[in-house]
Amino acid sequence: MPVFPAIDPIPLPAPVWLLKLLHVITLSLHFVAVEMLLGGLLLAVVLSIYRGSPNCLTASRALARRLTVVMTFVINFGVPPLLFSQVLYGRALYTSSILIGLYWIAIIPTLMLTYWLLYRFSARLEAGKSAWWVGLAAWLLAGGVARLLSTNMTLMLRPEVWRQMYSASAMGAYLPAGDPTLTPRWFLMLAGGLFFAGLWLLYLAGRSTFSGEEKRFIAGLGAALAAGFGVVYLLAGLWAAKVQPEAVRSGLAHHPLYRFSGLAGDGWVVMVAVAVLLVAIAGVRRIVEPWLGWTCAAVALVTELLFTVYRDGVRDLTLLNKGYNVWDRAVVTNWSVVALFLVLFVAGLGVIGWLISVVARAEKTMEGAT
Repeated sequence: MPVFPAIDPIPLPAPVWLLKLLHVITLSLHFVAVEMLLGGLLLAVVLSIYRGSPNCLTASRALARRLTVVMTFVINFGVPPLLFSQVLYGRALYTSSILIGLYWIAIIPTLMLTYWLLYRFSARLEAGKSAWWVGLAAWLLAGGVARLLSTNMTLMLRPEVWRQMYSASAMGAYLPAGDPTLTPRWFLMLAGGLFFAGLWLLYLAGRSTFSGEEKRFIAGLGAALAAGFGVVYLLAGLWAAKVQPEAVRSGLAHHPLYRFSGLAGDGWVVMVAVAVLLVAIAGVRRIVEPWLGWTCAAVALVTELLFTVYRDGVRDLTLLNKGYNVWDRAVVTNWSVVALFLVLFVAGLGVIGWLISVVARAEKTMEGAT
């Protein structure tokens, strides 16, 4: 009996390379939003505990106000890469999703509850009430969703355990065990969240209408956080790369693109190291300038793009070693539909960029009025 289900007789509507390119772009944007949510929320919770420090409360409120908007982008940027994954890897991803079906379905109400808690967290902070426990509950739920998503994305790479899991529960009531790559991947996201939170603070210090003292505090905190957890992020990346099977690590090392972008390769390591050095210098010199914020934003985006390319290589090579070649697919391209889709896709990204700029200007206006 074949390991993977029979292939869908409907051919792909676009070339594999185009679908993978769109998948990598949209997933990179999703990961940036996820890192901002996980890191920014945890940081806001910790800062909100120090209610006797005006600067801590100011930073906590500034983050909390923006987290509800970030959550919107987490969800909306998460849908396109999931759809592209289903098109390219449906025979693996649908199977793994069914095998943890109860948990997979539970993600939707969990996200809804998390969203509500984020609004309550921000509202309580604005009202001067204790809110750390509300924010912590939201962070635990968000981290739990991240864990379930990581579980599914690694389970789809392990067809050897599918039959055993289905025999144990056809309802999808059990989570897989014995995966050495799951915890490193999940920890990499958590460490990256605090690294991105530091970069986000540096961006806010240069762009928002805080007082001079508040800007120096937020910039100093952001620099220390990004520099410290940038090192942790590097170590977590090396750990996540090391636990991959030997055949996968060998394939990644001999592929120019994956070797450059990889967690143990040149591009990703260099970008994180540059970011750590940049924010360390900014922290020592107390630099509070808009250009530093935009530089941090660009570094974050490029770093996440390199990480996503490497992650895509891990998935392709792992599945290839188990008999699934994503490039071996029937393709019947309708170029007029593809062209229309690409036009709408680029226009959609432009609209999202415009909306982000509107929100940023509105936040500055509101902060300046308070």
